[in-house]
Amino acid sequence: MQDIGRSKRAARAFSLDDVAIMPTRRTRGIETVDVDWRIDAITFEFPLLAAPMDSVMSPATAIAFGELGGLGVLNLEGLWTRYANPQPLLDEMGELGEACTTRRLQEIYSEPIKAELITERLRQIREAGVPVAGALSPQNAQQFADVVERAGLDFFVIRGTAVSAQHVSNAAAPLDLAKFIYELEVPVIVGGCATYQTALHLMRTGAAGVLVGFGGAATSTNAQVIGIEVPMATAISDAAEARRDYLDESGGRYVHVIADGSMGHSGDVVKALACGADAAMLGVPLARATEAPGQGWHWGQEAWHENLPRGRRVPVAQVGTLEEVVLGPSHSPDGTMNLVGALRRALASTGYTEVKAFQRIDLIIH
Repeated sequence: MQDIGRSKRAARAFSLDDVAIMPTRRTRGIETVDVDWRIDAITFEFPLLAAPMDSVMSPATAIAFGELGGLGVLNLEGLWTRYANPQPLLDEMGELGEACTTRRLQEIYSEPIKAELITERLRQIREAGVPVAGALSPQNAQQFADVVERAGLDFFVIRGTAVSAQHVSNAAAPLDLAKFIYELEVPVIVGGCATYQTALHLMRTGAAGVLVGFGGAATSTNAQVIGIEVPMATAISDAAEARRDYLDESGGRYVHVIADGSMGHSGDVVKALACGADAAMLGVPLARATEAPGQGWHWGQEAWHENLPRGRRVPVAQVGTLEEVVLGPSHSPDGTMNLVGALRRALASTGYTEVKAFQRIDLIIH
């Protein structure tokens, strides 16, 4: 702890940029590395999830990402559940470029969410034969839970800026996550959180995974608007400690820690796993794919909040196809392509063959 004047003390925290991986005495052949990720009853070929952001995931890109071996999460409060055909609006935003203002985003997203479109979009993904995941905010989770569950999800994601085990409100019935998750027959991934205590409380709700971070770091203005910011290296490490303690407390129940935010390049993903994450949820890296719905632009839900926007719509360089971004080959030396290849190389170069063991690697502070 450090003093801030005479009346306040604060903990020192580190971002992913503040840390680096310490190589060991042993290296391995890249062919010996296994980066499979198993959560609940499903095994993925790599520990990456596509963030539920309209600039990243459409039903088509969720299917494509699933076919590559990852888990695509569709935003069930986004354009695809508000409009039968959102493509003209995406084209409009692309053509407007920077002239697509926050006010225009608010107008576009003022269209109500339609339950029948939630059902249709999830059916489309399910019929493609890939794992199905959809995301709702805590504010809308109860309203659409029955619709989502009937649609046959493999994973229900509850994602917000700061999610607690019990949301209390005078305006609506409180969301008791433990009761809500207990009554669902679908594995739930929930977050974001940034502290040991909050992560532990979310694990106690029965969630299969906990999101660490608040997502949308490249587009977020949370620090400017409400003063909230997450130094991810410390947040992930604290959540990993909560995972260990909950494993003992629960008699062996393992809850996955999923890093969500501040990962723009493959090296950030590697460092997030080295800090203790089991997997990473990605926005910006996948928004750079030529198939991404954002067409070279990236934004999250915070950007169109109806009364307090806390995010921006920002340009991103399109670097290659979704397959090239995820699996390569890379044509760029900056960590924007072949994310899985970079992860494999990092493990091989430091002597590890699986992510679980890699979580114990030594780190250094710059």
